[in-house]
Amino acid sequence: MGKKGKRDKKGKGAEKTLAKLEKKVSRRAKKEEEDLEALIAEFQSLDAKKTQVIESSCPPPSPRLNCSLCAHPERDELILFGGEYFNGQKTYLYNDLYIYHIRKNSWAKLDIPNPPPRRCAHQAAVVPTAGGQLWIFGGEFASPNGEQFYHYKDLWVLHLATKTWEQIKAPGGPSGRSGHRMVACKRQLIVFGGFHESARDFIYYNDVHTFNLDSFTWSKLAPAGVGPAPRSGCQMTPTPEGNIIIYGGYSKQRIKKDVDKGTLHTDMFLLKAEGAGKEEDRWSWSRLSPSGVKPPPRSGFSVAAAPNNRCLLFGGVQDEEEEESIQGDFFNDIYFYDMGKNRWFPAQLKGPRSEQRRRRRGRQAEAGAAGGQELQLPPPQGPLEIVKELVAEDGTVMTIKQLIPGAAEDKDRPGSEEEEEEEEEGGAPGQPLEPCPRCSAMVAVKHGVLYVYGGMFEVGDRQVTLSDLHCLDLHRMEQWKVLLEMDPKTQEWLEESESDEEEEDDDVEGAEGGEEEEESSEEESEDEEALCLERERKEKRKQSCDRRESDHGHVGSWNIHPALQSAKYYMLRAQA
Repeated sequence: MGKKGKRDKKGKGAEKTLAKLEKKVSRRAKKEEEDLEALIAEFQSLDAKKTQVIESSCPPPSPRLNCSLCAHPERDELILFGGEYFNGQKTYLYNDLYIYHIRKNSWAKLDIPNPPPRRCAHQAAVVPTAGGQLWIFGGEFASPNGEQFYHYKDLWVLHLATKTWEQIKAPGGPSGRSGHRMVACKRQLIVFGGFHESARDFIYYNDVHTFNLDSFTWSKLAPAGVGPAPRSGCQMTPTPEGNIIIYGGYSKQRIKKDVDKGTLHTDMFLLKAEGAGKEEDRWSWSRLSPSGVKPPPRSGFSVAAAPNNRCLLFGGVQDEEEEESIQGDFFNDIYFYDMGKNRWFPAQLKGPRSEQRRRRRGRQAEAGAAGGQELQLPPPQGPLEIVKELVAEDGTVMTIKQLIPGAAEDKDRPGSEEEEEEEEEGGAPGQPLEPCPRCSAMVAVKHGVLYVYGGMFEVGDRQVTLSDLHCLDLHRMEQWKVLLEMDPKTQEWLEESESDEEEEDDDVEGAEGGEEEEESSEEESEDEEALCLERERKEKRKQSCDRRESDHGHVGSWNIHPALQSAKYYMLRAQA
Protein backbone atom coordinates (compact mmCIF):
# COMPACT_ATOMS: atom_id res chain seq x y z
CA MET A 1 0.00 0.00 0.00
CA GLY A 2 1.41 3.39 -1.01
CA LYS A 3 1.67 6.51 1.11
CA LYS A 4 -1.54 7.91 -0.36
CA GLY A 5 -3.45 4.75 0.53
CA LYS A 6 -2.14 4.82 4.09
CA ARG A 7 -3.15 8.47 4.46
CA ASP A 8 -6.65 7.72 3.13
CA LYS A 9 -7.01 4.75 5.50
CA LYS A 10 -5.79 6.85 8.44
CA GLY A 11 -8.19 9.63 7.52
CA LYS A 12 -11.17 7.24 7.34
CA GLY A 13 -10.20 5.77 10.71
CA ALA A 14 -10.10 9.23 12.27
CA GLU A 15 -13.54 9.99 10.78
CA LYS A 16 -14.99 6.80 12.32
CA THR A 17 -13.48 7.61 15.72
CA LEU A 18 -14.88 11.14 15.54
CA ALA A 19 -18.33 9.81 14.59
CA LYS A 20 -18.33 7.40 17.56
CA LEU A 21 -17.24 10.15 19.95
CA GLU A 22 -19.89 12.53 18.61
CA LYS A 23 -22.58 9.85 19.08
CA LYS A 24 -21.40 9.23 22.65
CA VAL A 25 -21.38 12.92 23.55
CA SER A 26 -24.78 13.43 21.92
CA ARG A 27 -26.32 10.52 23.84
CA ARG A 28 -25.05 11.72 27.23
CA ALA A 29 -25.96 15.32 26.50
CA LYS A 30 -29.53 14.50 25.46
CA LYS A 31 -30.90 14.25 29.02
CA GLU A 32 -29.01 17.39 30.03
CA GLU A 33 -30.39 19.37 27.10
CA GLU A 34 -33.92 18.09 27.67
CA ASP A 35 -33.83 19.66 31.13
CA LEU A 36 -32.84 23.03 29.65
CA GLU A 37 -35.40 22.94 26.83
CA ALA A 38 -38.17 23.62 29.35
CA LEU A 39 -36.29 26.69 30.64
CA ILE A 40 -35.66 27.93 27.09
CA ALA A 41 -39.36 27.45 26.27
CA GLU A 42 -40.28 29.51 29.32
CA PHE A 43 -38.10 32.39 28.13
CA GLN A 44 -39.56 32.11 24.62
CA SER A 45 -43.08 32.38 26.03
CA LEU A 46 -42.07 35.72 27.53
CA ASP A 47 -40.61 36.85 24.20
CA ALA A 48 -43.87 35.83 22.45
CA LYS A 49 -45.62 38.67 24.28
CA LYS A 50 -43.76 41.15 22.07
CA THR A 51 -46.16 42.18 19.31
CA GLN A 52 -44.61 45.27 17.79
CA VAL A 53 -41.24 46.71 16.86
CA ILE A 54 -40.02 49.27 19.38
CA GLU A 55 -36.76 51.21 19.04
CA SER A 56 -35.88 53.34 22.03
CA SER A 57 -32.84 55.30 23.14
CA CYS A 58 -31.13 53.64 26.08
CA PRO A 59 -27.96 53.56 28.18
CA PRO A 60 -25.12 51.35 26.92
CA PRO A 61 -25.71 47.58 27.15
CA SER A 62 -24.96 45.94 30.47
CA PRO A 63 -21.59 44.14 30.73
CA ARG A 64 -21.66 40.85 28.86
CA LEU A 65 -19.48 38.26 27.15
CA ASN A 66 -19.63 36.20 23.98
CA CYS A 67 -22.20 38.35 22.22
CA SER A 68 -21.83 39.36 18.56
CA LEU A 69 -20.97 42.83 17.19
CA CYS A 70 -21.40 43.51 13.46
CA ALA A 71 -21.24 46.59 11.26
CA HIS A 72 -24.44 47.44 9.39
CA PRO A 73 -23.71 46.97 5.65
CA GLU A 74 -25.41 50.25 4.63
CA ARG A 75 -25.74 52.50 7.69
CA ASP A 76 -23.27 53.98 10.16
CA GLU A 77 -24.37 51.55 12.84
CA LEU A 78 -23.08 48.60 14.85
CA ILE A 79 -25.41 45.75 15.80
CA LEU A 80 -24.96 43.89 19.11
CA PHE A 81 -26.91 40.70 19.89
CA GLY A 82 -27.10 38.25 22.80
CA GLY A 83 -24.32 37.31 25.21
CA GLU A 84 -23.95 36.23 28.83
CA TYR A 85 -23.01 37.66 32.21
CA PHE A 86 -21.72 35.81 35.28
CA ASN A 87 -21.65 37.52 38.70
CA GLY A 88 -19.90 34.79 40.69
CA GLN A 89 -23.07 32.87 41.53
CA LYS A 90 -25.49 33.07 38.63
CA THR A 91 -25.35 33.04 34.83
CA TYR A 92 -27.56 35.42 32.85
CA LEU A 93 -28.22 34.84 29.13
CA TYR A 94 -29.49 37.52 26.72
CA ASN A 95 -31.20 37.77 23.34
CA ASP A 96 -31.67 41.52 23.28
CA LEU A 97 -30.66 43.61 20.29
CA TYR A 98 -28.79 46.92 20.52
CA ILE A 99 -27.89 49.46 17.85
CA TYR A 100 -24.87 51.75 18.27
CA HIS A 101 -25.21 54.95 16.22
CA ILE A 102 -21.65 55.82 15.28
CA ARG A 103 -22.17 59.50 14.40
CA LYS A 104 -24.25 60.23 17.50
CA ASN A 105 -22.13 58.04 19.81
CA SER A 106 -25.38 56.73 21.31
CA TRP A 107 -27.15 53.39 21.89
CA ALA A 108 -30.69 52.30 21.09
CA LYS A 109 -32.51 49.10 22.05
CA LEU A 110 -34.52 47.35 19.36
CA ASP A 111 -37.39 45.11 20.52
CA ILE A 112 -38.58 42.87 17.67
CA PRO A 113 -41.21 40.11 18.00
CA ASN A 114 -40.19 36.42 17.85
CA PRO A 115 -36.42 36.78 18.40
CA PRO A 116 -34.02 33.80 18.63
CA PRO A 117 -33.79 32.17 22.09
CA ARG A 118 -31.24 33.56 24.54
CA ARG A 119 -27.69 32.50 23.79
CA CYS A 120 -23.98 33.23 23.88
CA ALA A 121 -20.90 32.04 21.96
CA HIS A 122 -22.89 32.09 18.71
CA GLN A 123 -21.67 33.51 15.40
CA ALA A 124 -23.10 36.33 13.31
CA ALA A 125 -22.45 37.62 9.80
CA VAL A 126 -23.97 40.48 7.77
CA VAL A 127 -24.72 40.62 4.03
CA PRO A 128 -26.01 43.60 2.01
CA THR A 129 -28.99 41.71 0.52
CA ALA A 130 -32.36 43.53 0.55
CA GLY A 131 -31.23 46.44 2.69
CA GLY A 132 -29.03 44.29 4.90
CA GLN A 133 -29.37 40.94 6.68
CA LEU A 134 -27.85 39.72 9.95
CA TRP A 135 -27.42 35.91 10.03
CA ILE A 136 -26.95 34.02 13.31
CA PHE A 137 -26.05 30.36 13.77
CA GLY A 138 -25.59 28.14 16.83
CA GLY A 139 -24.33 29.11 20.24
CA GLU A 140 -25.10 28.02 23.75
CA PHE A 141 -27.61 28.33 26.57
CA ALA A 142 -26.41 27.69 30.14
CA SER A 143 -28.38 26.89 33.25
CA PRO A 144 -28.36 29.62 35.95
CA ASN A 145 -25.76 27.68 37.96
CA GLY A 146 -23.60 27.34 34.85
CA GLU A 147 -23.30 23.56 35.11
CA GLN A 148 -25.57 22.46 32.23
CA PHE A 149 -25.34 23.53 28.60
CA TYR A 150 -27.65 23.43 25.61
CA HIS A 151 -25.92 23.80 22.23
CA TYR A 152 -28.00 25.34 19.46
CA LYS A 153 -27.94 24.29 15.79
CA ASP A 154 -30.56 26.75 14.55
CA LEU A 155 -30.16 29.41 11.85
CA TRP A 156 -31.81 32.84 12.04
CA VAL A 157 -31.85 35.95 9.88
CA LEU A 158 -32.70 39.50 10.93
CA HIS A 159 -34.03 41.53 8.00
CA LEU A 160 -32.61 44.94 8.82
CA ALA A 161 -34.82 46.88 6.40
CA THR A 162 -38.12 45.49 7.74
CA LYS A 163 -36.87 44.81 11.29
CA THR A 164 -38.17 41.24 11.37
CA TRP A 165 -36.65 37.99 12.67
CA GLU A 166 -37.02 34.78 10.66
CA GLN A 167 -35.90 31.25 11.53
CA ILE A 168 -34.60 29.33 8.52
CA LYS A 169 -35.41 25.62 8.83
CA ALA A 170 -33.15 23.85 6.36
CA PRO A 171 -31.98 20.23 6.87
CA GLY A 172 -28.40 19.00 6.73
CA GLY A 173 -26.77 21.75 8.76
CA PRO A 174 -23.98 21.46 11.35
CA SER A 175 -24.63 19.78 14.69
CA GLY A 176 -25.22 21.90 17.80
CA ARG A 177 -22.05 23.71 18.91
CA SER A 178 -20.37 26.74 20.47
CA GLY A 179 -17.08 28.49 19.77
CA HIS A 180 -17.36 27.82 16.03
CA ARG A 181 -16.62 30.42 13.37
CA MET A 182 -18.82 31.66 10.52
CA VAL A 183 -18.15 34.11 7.68
CA ALA A 184 -20.08 35.33 4.66
CA CYS A 185 -18.23 34.69 1.41
CA LYS A 186 -19.60 34.95 -2.15
CA ARG A 187 -23.29 34.32 -1.41
CA GLN A 188 -22.48 31.63 1.14
CA LEU A 189 -22.23 31.31 4.89
CA ILE A 190 -19.27 29.10 5.79
CA VAL A 191 -19.13 27.44 9.23
CA PHE A 192 -15.99 25.81 10.64
CA GLY A 193 -15.07 24.05 13.89
CA GLY A 194 -16.42 24.64 17.38
CA PHE A 195 -17.08 22.35 20.34
CA HIS A 196 -19.91 20.54 22.13
CA GLU A 197 -19.76 19.74 25.82
CA SER A 198 -21.93 17.90 28.29
CA ALA A 199 -21.37 17.34 32.02
CA ARG A 200 -18.78 14.58 31.46
CA ASP A 201 -17.79 14.57 27.78
CA PHE A 202 -16.69 17.01 25.12
CA ILE A 203 -15.87 17.01 21.44
CA TYR A 204 -14.10 19.52 19.17
CA TYR A 205 -14.88 19.82 15.46
CA ASN A 206 -12.99 20.60 12.26
CA ASP A 207 -15.83 20.05 9.80
CA VAL A 208 -16.84 22.67 7.21
CA HIS A 209 -20.42 23.45 6.22
CA THR A 210 -21.78 25.99 3.73
CA PHE A 211 -25.21 27.58 3.55
CA ASN A 212 -26.23 28.89 0.12
CA LEU A 213 -27.90 32.30 0.48
CA ASP A 214 -29.76 31.88 -2.83
CA SER A 215 -31.11 28.33 -2.52
CA PHE A 216 -31.27 28.30 1.34
CA THR A 217 -29.62 24.85 1.49
CA TRP A 218 -26.85 23.39 3.66
CA SER A 219 -23.92 21.38 2.29
CA LYS A 220 -21.10 19.63 4.12
CA LEU A 221 -17.74 20.06 2.38
CA ALA A 222 -15.16 17.33 1.96
CA PRO A 223 -12.01 19.32 1.05
CA ALA A 224 -8.99 17.52 -0.33
CA GLY A 225 -5.68 17.66 1.53
CA VAL A 226 -4.84 17.74 5.23
CA GLY A 227 -6.79 20.40 7.12
CA PRO A 228 -6.63 21.85 10.63
CA ALA A 229 -7.04 19.62 13.67
CA PRO A 230 -10.37 20.00 15.51
CA ARG A 231 -10.56 23.33 17.39
CA SER A 232 -12.69 26.24 18.49
CA GLY A 233 -12.10 29.95 18.97
CA CYS A 234 -9.90 30.29 15.89
CA GLN A 235 -9.50 33.08 13.36
CA MET A 236 -11.58 32.67 10.18
CA THR A 237 -11.17 35.24 7.42
CA PRO A 238 -12.45 35.28 3.82
CA THR A 239 -10.12 36.50 1.08
CA PRO A 240 -11.18 38.66 -1.90
CA GLU A 241 -10.74 35.60 -4.13
CA GLY A 242 -13.34 33.63 -2.16
CA ASN A 243 -10.92 31.50 -0.14
CA ILE A 244 -10.85 31.07 3.65
CA ILE A 245 -7.94 31.51 6.08
CA ILE A 246 -7.89 29.67 9.43
CA TYR A 247 -5.42 30.58 12.20
CA GLY A 248 -4.93 29.41 15.77
CA GLY A 249 -7.66 28.22 18.12
CA TYR A 250 -7.94 25.97 21.14
CA SER A 251 -8.79 22.32 21.76
CA LYS A 252 -8.36 19.74 24.48
CA GLN A 253 -8.02 15.98 24.49
CA ARG A 254 -8.66 13.38 27.15
CA ILE A 255 -5.34 11.61 27.71
CA LYS A 256 -6.70 9.34 30.44
CA LYS A 257 -9.70 9.13 32.74
CA ASP A 258 -10.53 12.53 34.22
CA VAL A 259 -7.30 14.02 32.82
CA ASP A 260 -7.53 16.47 29.92
CA LYS A 261 -4.78 18.27 28.04
CA GLY A 262 -5.39 21.63 26.36
CA THR A 263 -3.64 22.80 23.20
CA LEU A 264 -3.16 26.35 21.93
CA HIS A 265 -2.92 26.09 18.15
CA THR A 266 -0.67 28.47 16.22
CA ASP A 267 -0.83 26.88 12.77
CA MET A 268 -2.42 28.46 9.71
CA PHE A 269 -4.37 26.99 6.79
CA LEU A 270 -5.94 28.05 3.52
CA LEU A 271 -9.26 26.58 2.37
CA LYS A 272 -9.26 27.18 -1.36
CA ALA A 273 -12.25 27.09 -3.68
CA GLU A 274 -11.38 25.40 -6.97
CA GLY A 275 -13.52 25.24 -10.07
CA ALA A 276 -15.64 28.22 -9.05
CA GLY A 277 -18.66 28.77 -11.26
CA LYS A 278 -19.22 25.10 -12.00
CA GLU A 279 -22.19 23.12 -10.77
CA GLU A 280 -20.26 21.89 -7.75
CA ASP A 281 -17.29 23.73 -6.28
CA ARG A 282 -14.28 21.73 -5.16
CA TRP A 283 -12.35 22.74 -2.09
CA SER A 284 -8.88 21.88 -0.82
CA TRP A 285 -6.82 22.48 2.32
CA SER A 286 -3.21 23.66 2.29
CA ARG A 287 -0.93 24.77 5.11
CA LEU A 288 0.36 28.35 5.17
CA SER A 289 3.79 29.35 6.45
CA PRO A 290 3.57 33.11 6.92
CA SER A 291 6.61 35.33 7.34
CA GLY A 292 7.07 38.32 9.61
CA VAL A 293 6.41 38.64 13.35
CA LYS A 294 3.67 36.22 14.40
CA PRO A 295 1.40 36.80 17.41
CA PRO A 296 2.53 35.02 20.58
CA PRO A 297 0.37 31.96 21.40
CA ARG A 298 -2.98 32.93 22.89
CA SER A 299 -6.69 32.17 22.97
CA GLY A 300 -9.75 34.37 23.27
CA PHE A 301 -8.45 36.81 20.66
CA SER A 302 -10.78 38.82 18.41
CA VAL A 303 -10.48 39.23 14.64
CA ALA A 304 -11.82 41.62 12.02
CA ALA A 305 -11.26 42.55 8.39
CA ALA A 306 -8.93 45.54 7.91
CA PRO A 307 -8.19 47.89 4.99
CA ASN A 308 -5.55 47.11 2.36
CA ASN A 309 -6.31 43.38 2.06
CA ARG A 310 -5.44 42.70 5.68
CA CYS A 311 -7.11 41.18 8.71
CA LEU A 312 -6.29 41.98 12.32
CA LEU A 313 -6.06 40.13 15.61
CA PHE A 314 -6.72 41.93 18.91
CA GLY A 315 -6.11 40.95 22.54
CA GLY A 316 -6.47 37.48 24.04
CA VAL A 317 -5.10 35.52 26.97
CA GLN A 318 -2.41 32.95 27.62
CA ASP A 319 -2.78 30.82 30.74
CA GLU A 320 0.31 29.81 32.72
CA GLU A 321 -0.34 26.90 35.07
CA GLU A 322 1.81 26.74 38.19
CA GLU A 323 1.78 24.30 41.08
CA GLU A 324 -0.70 26.29 43.16
CA SER A 325 -2.57 28.41 40.62
CA ILE A 326 -3.36 29.21 37.02
CA GLN A 327 -2.39 32.74 36.00
CA GLY A 328 -3.81 34.34 32.86
CA ASP A 329 -1.70 36.87 30.95
CA PHE A 330 -4.08 39.17 29.08
CA PHE A 331 -3.15 41.22 26.00
CA ASN A 332 -4.36 44.40 24.29
CA ASP A 333 -2.02 44.38 21.30
CA ILE A 334 -2.92 44.29 17.59
CA TYR A 335 -1.34 42.12 14.91
CA PHE A 336 -2.04 42.49 11.20
CA TYR A 337 -1.95 39.68 8.66
CA ASP A 338 -1.34 40.78 5.06
CA MET A 339 -3.24 38.27 2.92
CA GLY A 340 -1.45 39.26 -0.29
CA LYS A 341 2.07 38.97 1.16
CA ASN A 342 1.30 36.11 3.59
CA ARG A 343 2.97 38.09 6.36
CA TRP A 344 2.26 38.93 10.03
CA PHE A 345 3.39 42.17 11.67
CA PRO A 346 2.55 43.98 14.92
CA ALA A 347 0.65 47.25 14.79
CA GLN A 348 2.54 50.40 15.77
CA LEU A 349 0.70 53.55 16.74
CA LYS A 350 2.20 56.82 15.51
CA GLY A 351 0.75 58.98 18.27
CA PRO A 352 -1.11 62.29 17.81
CA ARG A 353 -0.04 64.48 14.87
CA SER A 354 1.27 67.16 17.22
CA GLU A 355 3.60 64.59 18.78
CA GLN A 356 4.73 63.47 15.31
CA ARG A 357 5.59 67.07 14.44
CA ARG A 358 7.58 67.50 17.66
CA ARG A 359 9.63 64.40 16.88
CA ARG A 360 10.17 65.58 13.30
CA ARG A 361 11.29 69.05 14.41
CA GLY A 362 13.63 67.48 16.96
CA ARG A 363 15.28 65.40 14.24
CA GLN A 364 15.62 68.44 11.98
CA ALA A 365 17.22 70.45 14.81
CA GLU A 366 19.66 67.63 15.56
CA ALA A 367 20.54 67.36 11.88
CA GLY A 368 21.23 71.13 11.73
CA ALA A 369 23.40 70.98 14.84
CA ALA A 370 25.45 68.19 13.30
CA GLY A 371 26.74 70.70 10.68
CA GLY A 372 25.89 68.55 7.73
CA GLN A 373 27.60 65.49 9.18
CA GLU A 374 25.74 62.20 8.91
CA LEU A 375 23.63 61.69 11.99
CA GLN A 376 23.47 58.22 13.50
CA LEU A 377 19.84 57.68 14.51
CA PRO A 378 19.03 55.01 17.04
CA PRO A 379 17.08 52.03 15.70
CA PRO A 380 13.29 52.17 16.07
CA GLN A 381 12.16 50.93 19.45
CA GLY A 382 10.17 47.73 19.62
CA PRO A 383 7.06 47.14 21.71
CA LEU A 384 7.48 47.90 25.41
CA GLU A 385 5.82 45.59 27.92
CA ILE A 386 4.60 47.29 31.10
CA VAL A 387 3.46 45.21 34.08
CA LYS A 388 1.52 47.18 36.66
CA GLU A 389 -0.11 46.08 39.90
CA LEU A 390 -3.23 47.82 41.19
CA VAL A 391 -4.80 47.20 44.58
CA ALA A 392 -8.59 47.11 44.95
CA GLU A 393 -10.49 48.38 47.97
CA ASP A 394 -10.46 44.96 49.64
CA GLY A 395 -6.73 44.43 49.14
CA THR A 396 -7.01 42.28 46.01
CA VAL A 397 -3.92 42.75 43.83
CA MET A 398 -4.71 43.14 40.14
CA THR A 399 -1.87 42.54 37.69
CA ILE A 400 -2.26 44.38 34.37
CA LYS A 401 0.08 43.53 31.51
CA GLN A 402 0.11 46.26 28.86
CA LEU A 403 1.97 46.21 25.56
CA ILE A 404 2.92 49.71 24.40
CA PRO A 405 3.94 49.62 20.71
CA GLY A 406 7.08 51.49 19.72
CA ALA A 407 6.57 54.67 17.75
CA ALA A 408 6.65 54.13 13.99
CA GLU A 409 9.09 56.16 11.95
CA ASP A 410 7.48 59.27 10.44
CA LYS A 411 8.06 60.19 6.84
CA ASP A 412 9.86 63.52 6.52
CA ARG A 413 7.17 65.70 5.07
CA PRO A 414 6.40 69.36 5.83
CA GLY A 415 3.34 69.93 8.02
CA SER A 416 0.42 71.82 6.52
CA GLU A 417 -1.03 75.00 8.03
CA GLU A 418 -4.04 72.98 9.22
CA GLU A 419 -1.73 70.61 11.07
CA GLU A 420 0.00 73.54 12.73
CA GLU A 421 -3.36 74.80 13.97
CA GLU A 422 -4.11 71.38 15.44
CA GLU A 423 -1.29 71.78 17.98
CA GLU A 424 -2.57 70.50 21.31
CA GLU A 425 -2.75 72.78 24.31
CA GLY A 426 -0.90 72.06 27.50
CA GLY A 427 2.52 71.08 26.21
CA ALA A 428 3.75 67.51 26.00
CA PRO A 429 1.03 64.95 25.43
CA GLY A 430 0.34 62.20 27.94
CA GLN A 431 0.30 58.49 27.28
CA PRO A 432 -2.63 57.70 24.93
CA LEU A 433 -5.40 55.70 26.53
CA GLU A 434 -5.66 52.16 25.22
CA PRO A 435 -8.18 49.43 25.96
CA CYS A 436 -6.96 47.59 29.04
CA PRO A 437 -5.73 44.01 28.35
CA ARG A 438 -8.62 41.62 27.83
CA CYS A 439 -9.87 38.55 26.02
CA SER A 440 -13.15 37.76 24.23
CA ALA A 441 -13.69 41.39 23.17
CA MET A 442 -16.26 42.13 20.47
CA VAL A 443 -14.76 43.92 17.45
CA ALA A 444 -16.11 45.39 14.21
CA VAL A 445 -14.70 47.59 11.44
CA LYS A 446 -16.71 50.32 9.71
CA HIS A 447 -15.23 52.81 7.21
CA GLY A 448 -11.72 51.69 8.17
CA VAL A 449 -12.28 52.35 11.89
CA LEU A 450 -11.89 49.51 14.41
CA TYR A 451 -14.40 49.40 17.27
CA VAL A 452 -13.64 47.32 20.38
CA TYR A 453 -16.45 46.66 22.83
CA GLY A 454 -16.23 44.90 26.19
CA GLY A 455 -14.44 41.64 26.84
CA MET A 456 -13.16 40.32 30.14
CA PHE A 457 -10.13 39.79 32.32
CA GLU A 458 -9.62 38.00 35.62
CA VAL A 459 -8.37 38.87 39.09
CA GLY A 460 -7.60 35.64 40.87
CA ASP A 461 -10.81 33.63 40.61
CA ARG A 462 -12.90 36.68 39.80
CA GLN A 463 -14.16 37.49 36.35
CA VAL A 464 -14.36 41.18 35.42
CA THR A 465 -16.79 41.70 32.53
CA LEU A 466 -16.27 44.96 30.63
CA SER A 467 -18.65 47.22 28.69
CA ASP A 468 -16.36 50.02 27.53
CA LEU A 469 -16.05 51.10 23.90
CA HIS A 470 -12.90 52.22 22.07
CA CYS A 471 -12.10 52.98 18.43
CA LEU A 472 -8.96 53.25 16.31
CA ASP A 473 -8.61 54.68 12.80
CA LEU A 474 -6.80 51.89 10.90
CA HIS A 475 -5.79 54.25 8.07
CA ARG A 476 -4.02 56.79 10.30
CA MET A 477 -2.97 54.46 13.15
CA GLU A 478 -2.44 57.45 15.43
CA GLN A 479 -4.09 56.72 18.76
CA TRP A 480 -7.05 55.03 20.44
CA LYS A 481 -10.16 57.08 21.17
CA VAL A 482 -12.34 56.33 24.20
CA LEU A 483 -16.02 56.45 23.20
CA LEU A 484 -17.42 54.98 26.40
CA GLU A 485 -15.71 54.63 29.76
CA MET A 486 -16.30 51.60 31.93
CA ASP A 487 -18.71 52.30 34.78
CA PRO A 488 -17.29 50.65 37.94
CA LYS A 489 -20.78 50.53 39.47
CA THR A 490 -21.80 47.91 36.91
CA GLN A 491 -19.23 45.49 38.32
CA GLU A 492 -20.57 42.96 40.78
CA TRP A 493 -19.00 39.85 42.25
CA LEU A 494 -20.98 37.97 44.88
CA GLU A 495 -19.64 35.96 47.75
CA GLU A 496 -20.55 32.37 48.39
CA SER A 497 -24.17 32.02 49.45
CA GLU A 498 -25.03 32.23 53.14
CA SER A 499 -26.21 28.62 53.12
CA ASP A 500 -22.75 27.52 51.99
CA GLU A 501 -21.14 29.56 54.76
CA GLU A 502 -23.51 28.04 57.35
CA GLU A 503 -22.63 24.56 56.12
CA GLU A 504 -18.94 25.37 56.50
CA ASP A 505 -19.57 26.69 60.03
CA ASP A 506 -21.45 23.51 60.90
CA ASP A 507 -18.55 21.43 59.61
CA VAL A 508 -15.97 23.15 61.80
CA GLU A 509 -18.15 23.17 64.92
CA GLY A 510 -17.39 20.24 67.21
CA ALA A 511 -17.76 19.08 70.78
CA GLU A 512 -16.01 21.24 73.35
CA GLY A 513 -13.03 19.89 75.26
CA GLY A 514 -11.73 16.37 74.53
CA GLU A 515 -8.40 14.60 74.52
CA GLU A 516 -5.27 16.12 72.93
CA GLU A 517 -5.20 13.19 70.56
CA GLU A 518 -8.71 14.06 69.38
CA GLU A 519 -7.67 17.69 68.89
CA SER A 520 -4.71 16.54 66.83
CA SER A 521 -6.89 14.32 64.65
CA GLU A 522 -9.33 17.20 64.19
CA GLU A 523 -6.49 19.46 63.06
CA GLU A 524 -5.30 16.83 60.59
CA SER A 525 -8.86 16.44 59.32
CA GLU A 526 -9.15 20.19 58.87
CA ASP A 527 -5.83 20.25 57.00
CA GLU A 528 -6.98 17.45 54.71
CA GLU A 529 -10.30 19.19 54.12
CA ALA A 530 -8.55 22.46 53.30
CA LEU A 531 -6.25 20.61 50.90
CA CYS A 532 -9.23 18.95 49.20
CA LEU A 533 -11.01 22.29 48.88
CA GLU A 534 -7.90 23.85 47.39
CA ARG A 535 -7.59 21.02 44.87
CA GLU A 536 -11.28 21.33 44.00
CA ARG A 537 -10.89 25.09 43.58
CA LYS A 538 -7.90 24.63 41.30
CA GLU A 539 -9.73 22.01 39.21
CA LYS A 540 -12.74 24.30 38.78
CA ARG A 541 -10.41 27.13 37.91
CA LYS A 542 -8.79 24.96 35.23
CA GLN A 543 -12.21 24.01 33.85
CA SER A 544 -13.09 27.69 33.76
CA CYS A 545 -9.94 28.49 31.77
CA ASP A 546 -10.65 25.60 29.37
CA ARG A 547 -14.11 26.91 28.57
CA ARG A 548 -12.88 30.50 28.32
CA GLU A 549 -10.22 29.42 25.83
CA SER A 550 -12.87 27.49 23.91
CA ASP A 551 -14.63 30.83 23.33
CA HIS A 552 -16.92 30.68 26.33
CA GLY A 553 -16.87 32.79 29.48
CA HIS A 554 -16.94 30.47 32.48
CA VAL A 555 -18.00 27.08 33.79
CA GLY A 556 -20.21 27.92 36.75
CA SER A 557 -19.42 28.95 40.31
CA TRP A 558 -16.29 28.00 42.21
CA ASN A 559 -15.02 28.37 45.75
CA ILE A 560 -13.40 31.77 46.25
CA HIS A 561 -10.19 31.83 48.21
CA PRO A 562 -10.68 33.71 51.54
CA ALA A 563 -8.01 36.24 50.59
CA LEU A 564 -10.10 37.19 47.53
CA GLN A 565 -13.51 37.43 49.21
CA SER A 566 -15.39 40.71 49.12
CA ALA A 567 -19.03 41.78 48.96
CA LYS A 568 -18.44 43.56 45.66
CA TYR A 569 -15.54 44.15 43.33
CA TYR A 570 -15.09 47.50 41.65
CA MET A 571 -12.93 47.53 38.57
CA LEU A 572 -9.94 49.87 38.57
CA ARG A 573 -9.03 51.30 35.16
CA ALA A 574 -5.53 50.45 34.05
CA GLN A 575 -3.46 53.39 32.82
CA ALA A 576 0.10 53.07 31.64
